[in-house]
Amino acid sequence: MSDPALPADDFSADQFRLLADNVPALIACYDAETRRCQFANKQYARTFGLDERSIVGCTFAQVIGEEAAREIAPYVDHVLDKREAVNYERQVKGADGQPRWLEVNLLPHLGPDGRPQSAFVLINDITKHRLAERAVRESEERLGKFMHASVEGIVFHKDGLVTDANPPILALTGHSLPEMLGRHVLSFIAPQHVARVLAVMSAGQETAYELAILHKDGHEIPVEFIVRTMLRNGERIRMTIVRDMRDRHAAQARIHHLAHHDMLTGLPNRGAFMERLDQLMAAARESNGRLALLFVDLDHFKRVNDSLGHLVGDTLLKTVASRITDCLRASDLVARFGGDEFMVLLPTAQLQHEAEEVAHKLLRAIEAPMEMEGQSISVTPSIGMAFFPDHGEDSGTLIKHADTAMYVAKSRGRANFQLFESSMASVAYEALLLEIQLGHALERGEFELQYQPVVRADDGQCVALEALIRWHHPERGLLGPDDFVPVAEQRRLMQRIGRWTMRQALRQAKAWRAQWPDSAVMPVAVNLSSLEFHASDLVDSVAALLREEQVPGHWLELELTERVLMDDIEAVKSALRELKLLGVRIAIDDFGTGQSSLAHLRELTVDKIKIDRSFVTALPHDAGALAIVRAIVQLGHGLKRTVTAEGVETPAQRDALAAMHCDELQGYLISRPLPAEALDTWLSERTSTSAR
Repeated sequence: MSDPALPADDFSADQFRLLADNVPALIACYDAETRRCQFANKQYARTFGLDERSIVGCTFAQVIGEEAAREIAPYVDHVLDKREAVNYERQVKGADGQPRWLEVNLLPHLGPDGRPQSAFVLINDITKHRLAERAVRESEERLGKFMHASVEGIVFHKDGLVTDANPPILALTGHSLPEMLGRHVLSFIAPQHVARVLAVMSAGQETAYELAILHKDGHEIPVEFIVRTMLRNGERIRMTIVRDMRDRHAAQARIHHLAHHDMLTGLPNRGAFMERLDQLMAAARESNGRLALLFVDLDHFKRVNDSLGHLVGDTLLKTVASRITDCLRASDLVARFGGDEFMVLLPTAQLQHEAEEVAHKLLRAIEAPMEMEGQSISVTPSIGMAFFPDHGEDSGTLIKHADTAMYVAKSRGRANFQLFESSMASVAYEALLLEIQLGHALERGEFELQYQPVVRADDGQCVALEALIRWHHPERGLLGPDDFVPVAEQRRLMQRIGRWTMRQALRQAKAWRAQWPDSAVMPVAVNLSSLEFHASDLVDSVAALLREEQVPGHWLELELTERVLMDDIEAVKSALRELKLLGVRIAIDDFGTGQSSLAHLRELTVDKIKIDRSFVTALPHDAGALAIVRAIVQLGHGLKRTVTAEGVETPAQRDALAAMHCDELQGYLISRPLPAEALDTWLSERTSTSAR
């Protein structure tokens, strides 16, 4: 199992771990809400008797002890409440029982909403310095030994003139001891810090502060001064401990970079982008300027991950990030917004055509083929464009409208860009939103099947059940198929939904058969869309489902419309023959509304004809409807097909159909579609009674 505390990208994680484990500091990160450890370097974990893996998930109190946790709680609360860094020292007992001094820096990590997500802990063990100071005060001889043993630089000076310096400070500055002795300390200070050092010296302060000193070759070195006044050889002198801060600054810079950049692509992340966007919008507002925002989303990127794996997907994202960057000017800003979404901000694009030129460049650059693992891969972007202040006067609105325009670009064939328009509260956008929600509906278990009984017209005995899908939409409630099936068919989601429907219907048929083993078999009917029926693997899929669910083919009835059956008649006849070999029953749904040829109808191996409800609704008073229904019944009987009337809602309709010898009835007069549990009760009550 992977370490959840590590960054997402393996290469960057190793690099970060190597850096963290080798900086001269203890580093850890704690979650702001749970106060549990998310990451710790080797030095930090070992200091508290743990290792860098076992420490993950531990609370402050579990790591440093309840008493210590109470002691530092005010500092932690200050960091999270005030969102400010805190520096403090604390004394702890080491493994050997001796006191140790720790310098602790707590740094808040803020999320996109400005709220703290975690707190970084940087700890330096400064025990050696505290002990050294104690030794200086106690003994001149011990002080001299400490100077030469210390890894930190130490300088003594009287009235500003250097009187002694230890080897580490000589190595740090590049000077020899003779070169330093007798020189004024201010000559070693970077010019911008001279005034502060002079003020500390003049006041005789004993303090610690950061500044920069000069190397012999002239370059600046960030250091920390710890300044004390003491007696040496009977004289009052100043001692300065000089701590090299380069490693700490590098670690802090790395942590800052990680907090503001995407680990995979190295681009600014969402939080950093939003912060910069707000700044540029404020500047544009002051100067009455415009900004162009481009929302870039890769088309069908999920297919790359699903077919080639996430490693290839990650490589593709890094390549796309590089290509986007190459298309932009130094003043432009690009960020990875999440997943396969990128945001491009053009601060100097005052005119629409300027932003459109960039969009064209992005389209060409991103869609260019790229070689990965020996094969050529190409992805296209859909780009939405919005301008500040035209399309939004705050960052949230501007991004929302660019996002809307991007979805419109997808609805118009993908691989294009669209400028936001107020009319884009459009059907295309909502259809794409519905597509996304449909894509998750199966995984979230939001679909259910309801069943509508079909009964014999002469005695009311239930002879079949039609499975009808319903969607428990998380926002809109229970939806019927008319609300989402058209979108599912257009977006090619219907095959997945159809396979799920068929499997659930077979399982329910099996459950009912077990419940009433002595009753006649009632097939469960499932509607097939054109997309499902013409799929190349239809027959194999149905055979696999029957085999996996261990049910015979005649328990399943597939309903197809006339229009579906009239497309490519030879292929249709072949598919129907193969389905019939499996024992599956076939029904023509909504009969009378299509353009079916009677000659072709005679050739099709179907079991049932279902009269469209539009004709049944007009019964019994509409003479034309009576004539059509009578003709369909006679046609069906002549072809030796069962005839079912759909949409039967009144006793008068039922009686008229019975008089015409229609075989089966279906509709609200018999029963509305019912969940499986409610249908159990209905079937129990109707087992030996008629529909009348």
